[in-house]
Amino acid sequence: SVPCTTVNKVCGSGLKAVMLATTQIKAGEASVIVAGGMESMSNAPYLMRGLRTGLSLGEHHLEDANLTDGLMDAYGHGHMGLGGELVAQQCGLSREEQDRFAAASYKKALAAQKNGAFDAELVRVEVPGRKGAVTVVDKDETPRETTLEGLAKLKPAFKEGGTITAGNASKLNDGGAAVVVASADRARELRVTPMARVIAQGQYAHEPELFLSAPRGAIVRCLEKAGWSVGDVDLFEVNEAFSGIECVRRELDIPEAKFNVNGGAVALGHPIGASGTRLLVTLLYALRARGKRRGVASLCLGGGEAVALAVEMA
Repeated sequence: SVPCTTVNKVCGSGLKAVMLATTQIKAGEASVIVAGGMESMSNAPYLMRGLRTGLSLGEHHLEDANLTDGLMDAYGHGHMGLGGELVAQQCGLSREEQDRFAAASYKKALAAQKNGAFDAELVRVEVPGRKGAVTVVDKDETPRETTLEGLAKLKPAFKEGGTITAGNASKLNDGGAAVVVASADRARELRVTPMARVIAQGQYAHEPELFLSAPRGAIVRCLEKAGWSVGDVDLFEVNEAFSGIECVRRELDIPEAKFNVNGGAVALGHPIGASGTRLLVTLLYALRARGKRRGVASLCLGGGEAVALAVEMA
């Protein structure tokens, strides 16, 4: 009896779902909404065009849905990594600087795991195995001990002489995240105490190949709507699709101590549709743990776009 909607906005899906929920509640179309995102990249199928209508003589090829539907530029038809290379080149970010950013992401994520920073926001998953055996997954499996020396040995992933590698790019994985969004009146009626209030949201779009730098525009628009400056924000969570997202941090002059404090997608992984809500959840718990109030979550996404959401702890 509960209506639902599927949001398909690639990397921005999870956060856009929360943005749409907020808008619907403000418009009086709903009073409480569960919003979130998920992605199972390990189960993405292989596709074969033309098979439904019959294939002719000759060779035919399978397409990886992870690439076709997620990691390829729908306009230029190149891998998103090539856009990441372009943005890094334009802002003058070297391979060494990207490796250093990645190493810091791993270090922060491992420290957060060790001190239990993620525990409250995670739901353990039980995976049934053979002969009744059950594997319990209660922490992200991607973070690992990493050194600058090890990262420096990796080959470029997308072009000869490039700067992006498997080590300093986000990882492919599975995940899901969700939040409950409600009006203030409905929350009081249900006698629940909200973690935070949604203050503002922003979207931005420019050239598709420059998608990695789009969060800058989305964050600026979001801050303008909130009436905040960068200095008014306690923590930022900005998706690390590639380590070139460091360009956005520098352009906005966000202090490193406020940026992805528990690591990001380089270390934790980037399950496309889940990441937006995952960033928001991590932001909320990081703010609470530090006794801080204001935060902004943002992600770049295919098509040259970005989304951003500003929150204030209740």
